[in-house]
Amino acid sequence: MPKRAAKVADAQKTPRSILRDLQEMGDPDKAVILRRFFKTGKGEYGEGDCFIGITVPVLRKYSKCCGLLSLDDCTELLSSPIHEARFLAVILLADRYRRGDATEKEKIFGLYLKNTKRINQWDLVDVSAPHIVGAHLFSGDRQTLYHLAKSDSIWERRIAIVSTFHMIRKNDLSDTLAIAEILSGDSEDLIHKATGWMLREAGKRDRNALVSFLNKYSGRLPRTMLRYAIEKFPQKERACWMKKTPKPVKQV
Repeated sequence: MPKRAAKVADAQKTPRSILRDLQEMGDPDKAVILRRFFKTGKGEYGEGDCFIGITVPVLRKYSKCCGLLSLDDCTELLSSPIHEARFLAVILLADRYRRGDATEKEKIFGLYLKNTKRINQWDLVDVSAPHIVGAHLFSGDRQTLYHLAKSDSIWERRIAIVSTFHMIRKNDLSDTLAIAEILSGDSEDLIHKATGWMLREAGKRDRNALVSFLNKYSGRLPRTMLRYAIEKFPQKERACWMKKTPKPVKQV
């Protein structure tokens, strides 16, 4: 970790001091790579996102220096145009949710859903949605997942399917399979990948459930979604499944 980050553990952190630390920890060369990796160019899914070049391991280590930030402070970080600040905000919120009592968890869940426009990259969704949304809905009414799955927002749809990772870990696959059906006609590659990923994880818990789903829907699944879902199948079996979904027609 950069020396500056190693010196700040004892100080009470504020959004302003955290942003200052992040700027000092940033690496312009890494920022260029991250902007390319997260598709921040014009017309791409991450258009305009601002990276300053801090890797995930460094951010996670730095998060241990931040102490127990208030929810207002976390929200302020989440409003930053800097991607790494938003990443830090969601992992801090996930950690607070894990440690919180019922009242705290309800507040964090509400805050998260009110700020989905700021949880606007796949990594932000993936490190937080199962631990906040999935965990919060596991023991109660899960209709919120289905509202998110039908949203016009690509990030809310990704939140819907990735949140079910929490349920999968509890051996409850029903919502994963139901939401995968809803998203089977989605036009976005990021949704194809996330849904295929969750189907694959569901299949690790119950292969028969995945095969039953594929028998019913494989012919209409996008190829990327299907490919991700069957990634752990033997090669010959994967080839058979891939024949069941049409190849995309090349545009002339």
